[in-house]
Amino acid sequence: MRILITGSNGLLGQKLVAALRDDSEVELIATSRGPDRTPLPLSDRYRSMDITSPNEVDTVFDAVKPEVVIHTAAMTNVDACESDPVACKSQNVTATEILVRAAKRHKSHFVLLSTDFIFDGRSGPYREEDEPAPLSIYGRSKLDAERALMDAGLPKWAIARTIIVYGVAQGLSRSNVVLWAKSALEKHQPIKVVDDQWRMPTLAEDLADGCIRIAKRGTTGIFHLCGPDGMSILELVQRVGAFFQLDASMITPVKSDSLGQPARRPPRTGFVLDKSRRELGYAPRRFEDGLAIVKAQLGEA
Repeated sequence: MRILITGSNGLLGQKLVAALRDDSEVELIATSRGPDRTPLPLSDRYRSMDITSPNEVDTVFDAVKPEVVIHTAAMTNVDACESDPVACKSQNVTATEILVRAAKRHKSHFVLLSTDFIFDGRSGPYREEDEPAPLSIYGRSKLDAERALMDAGLPKWAIARTIIVYGVAQGLSRSNVVLWAKSALEKHQPIKVVDDQWRMPTLAEDLADGCIRIAKRGTTGIFHLCGPDGMSILELVQRVGAFFQLDASMITPVKSDSLGQPARRPPRTGFVLDKSRRELGYAPRRFEDGLAIVKAQLGEA
């Protein structure tokens, strides 16, 4: 099975590469903008590809003829999307449309990564069939990407929505909340953490596993893939502190409105995982078990 990954230099992309590079059932093609930054170079299994360039996308797709596309690349900084809606649309919507057209020509099974931010957070946790109502430009862009995929007439497509992905990978352009909290608490830095947003954080390895299950089973439709534990962002940071035995006295609880962030966040999301557990065999790890994996990987690093 030829699987093409976009965004292979990102956190999820690197986890997908790690899981698939030695899989005898898979011919892996990893793509990202610029050079390969995965820890063990992929050599001829890596191709630089700008997903906003139709010519580059068509050249790569025509050369490798992927049977499956796992599209992880996106502009995910919520406030940056709010401040630069043109770039957000280009990277999240137009790029998806370009990739979907190429996938359609090759009859590829297209798997799109999406987000809990397509919901307004009034009534989470959410099921796959619940009605989206994004509050931000980022959330709207991901919903538009979902609809572009669903309306494209592909023979096989799937959408994997997720929430707050955390983990360890090399050369990332952005950190994640677990690593940020650990670093700040280790440095005894005063930090303000919101107590009015509720999420279900996702270990990157578990998300990669869910995506691979969709790809290998040829499954179609929408799937919610996140961790099994729900908590406020404040509790998340406190649990990181407790796990790593760090002093949490520098944490100040605040309300979201006090931070002056450009983009609105949904107050309470989370996902109901029944469908993914039933149809995919998805079995995400508890939050502290995920933190143990992060700790081991940081030790290796």
